[in-house]
Amino acid sequence: MCTYVCDVVAGAESDEEIRRVPEMGGGSASSGAGDGKQLQLAAAGGGQAPAGKKRGRAAGDKEQNRLKRLLRNRVSAQQARERKKAYMTELEVKAKDLELRNAELEQKVSTLQNENNTLRQILKNTTAHAGKKPSGGKGGDGGKKHHHFGKG
Repeated sequence: MCTYVCDVVAGAESDEEIRRVPEMGGGSASSGAGDGKQLQLAAAGGGQAPAGKKRGRAAGDKEQNRLKRLLRNRVSAQQARERKKAYMTELEVKAKDLELRNAELEQKVSTLQNENNTLRQILKNTTAHAGKKPSGGKGGDGGKKHHHFGKG
């Protein structure tokens, strides 16, 4: 009875063990003292050796699964960092392109505004000169002669 309870406690992962990430290339994240406790508990089981081995193998599988999960998580995190870096690089390139495009458009707006002002000035000068053309009349009529036909 104690073997089952002790095995479960010995096989349980503490929060600290879960956070501890093993180095790449093998090796266990847990201390050797924990493995010794499991061996002592398995030996204390005595007559329940097959059940103890099964639990021991399950605990080993649990540790193996934890290590696999940590490795997958590490790889996934690295891939996420690489994707983010590529995305940020792409955004920087896009921002530079948009800044160049914006500068070009601002230059075009400035050119068109200057052209528009020039054309307005030409139009203003042209209409002003048209009003000052020599005429046979009193001036301010825009160079147009008005004929008044009446009974007379």
